[in-house]
Amino acid sequence: MKSKMTDQTKSMQHEEPADVLDMHIYRIEKLPKRNKTNLEKWLTYIGPPLAIISFVLFAYVLKLPFLLNIDPSHLTEEARQVFDKIGLEAFSRINAIMLGIFVAGIILWITESLPNYLTSLILIVTLVLTGVLPEKKAYAELGNTVMWLNIMSFVLASMLVATGVAKRFALWFILKFGKNAGTIFLSFIFINIVLSAFISATTAKAAILLPIFMVIAAIYGARGGEHRNNFGRSVVLQNLFYINIGASGFLTGSGANLLAAALIGGAIGGRVFFSDWMMAMFPIMISIMLLGYLLAMKVFFPLAPSERLPQIEGGMDRLRSEYAKLGKVSFLEKKAVVIFLLILGFWATDKLHGVSPTAVAFVGAIIALLPRVGVVKWNDVDIPWHLMLFSAGAYALGAGFAATDFPSISVNVFFDSIGIGNETPFWVLYLLLTGVMVFSALLFESKTMRAMIFVPIAIGVAGRFNLSIISLALPVAFMIEHVYVFPFNSKPAALLYETDHYSISDSFKFGITMMLISWLLIILAGETWFKVLGITPNGVFGIF
Repeated sequence: MKSKMTDQTKSMQHEEPADVLDMHIYRIEKLPKRNKTNLEKWLTYIGPPLAIISFVLFAYVLKLPFLLNIDPSHLTEEARQVFDKIGLEAFSRINAIMLGIFVAGIILWITESLPNYLTSLILIVTLVLTGVLPEKKAYAELGNTVMWLNIMSFVLASMLVATGVAKRFALWFILKFGKNAGTIFLSFIFINIVLSAFISATTAKAAILLPIFMVIAAIYGARGGEHRNNFGRSVVLQNLFYINIGASGFLTGSGANLLAAALIGGAIGGRVFFSDWMMAMFPIMISIMLLGYLLAMKVFFPLAPSERLPQIEGGMDRLRSEYAKLGKVSFLEKKAVVIFLLILGFWATDKLHGVSPTAVAFVGAIIALLPRVGVVKWNDVDIPWHLMLFSAGAYALGAGFAATDFPSISVNVFFDSIGIGNETPFWVLYLLLTGVMVFSALLFESKTMRAMIFVPIAIGVAGRFNLSIISLALPVAFMIEHVYVFPFNSKPAALLYETDHYSISDSFKFGITMMLISWLLIILAGETWFKVLGITPNGVFGIF
């Protein structure tokens, strides 16, 4: 009997829900479990043994020469303190173990042999048991300020769903722009730009927009799994792309941007201001988003004629009827909107009041949850705790890299091995550092981790070659947000992959193309727009 019920449940996973306009069916824990392809199943089998073998080889068997002759004068202050305490031999051994842990983690994340959160838990305890990190530091990453910002933002996003604000907005959105499928996607560009200017958490933006574009996808006949279509692929992947690229246009677009600016400001003895960042990146952000829209609609996921019209029974008349049923905006909806707008306002004006985005989100979530005052109950809050654990593992890896300074050690060895000397032209370094930054997103889960690793490397390279720190470190920081190719590259990518509207091959072919185009645009900007702004020196490539 039990097996029969299980089979029935599986067969119903992708059937049309009772009401595609009911946003509660798009809660994260209710998203259907993806059916793996034969290739994905094969990768899950080879992942664990390959990860174990790789860990043992890099950590204990291979004696990499560059780890045996580490110069402490090139280490960061934190890593130098560890070096002075334990000595060269032990420090080299810890770096080798760190490399082994990182390679094994990447293999498990790519193959999805284990759930991502379980891989993160394994990484955290391995960092502790091998002595790379002390327990207190490794476990403390679960309390990272960005983690709390995301948790509180999910509370606020759930508030919009529970009160009906999100459904009202989705129906209004379709009725306003849904006559032409193309205008829906362009409208999402605008929405993402507005949200990016206020919200310093891409995961929060994904949580806010997820039920909206899931309803829109369902209206246009896309319900995931066996019912995938190009509208569904496009609306989810384009939003994933816009969520991240929209954040690249603003200093406050993500916590990683703020961290990168703080690192650069500390190195130059000044500050990178909101206006500086936006002046440089806003036009590039718009260009990248529009190119992504055109390529998605015309090349990767062109819509069939049937996909350009609403597929819901009753068509637009049904939607008008549903919108009319909502009636006037309720008191609870008004309270939710006021709370949400106040949060956005405080996020946008942090320079004036000095309260951190995390503290602002805390206050907003508390007000939203307060009995008799708030607008949402805890049982209505939709927090993906598995993604939080997933992130904690990535942050712990970043802490491990900071303690060992492995990335900087590797880069210095790389420069020495390919013969890059002090006379190396600026454009070679610019190409190399921006390229490494953007394509490193294929291997890393955390933008914060990449900011912690590669921005200091760019600062160090600028110092090594006696160049302006801004000229290398700021363009590198501008490439932080390219985390949309694989599901493990970022929390929004992991979250939206669970909708089962697209495959890894769909996201890879679209994502890797946009990565390459974005890199080419940042190279072009280095010779033109950034030069006008004084970020890069005159004559970067000697063309003008």
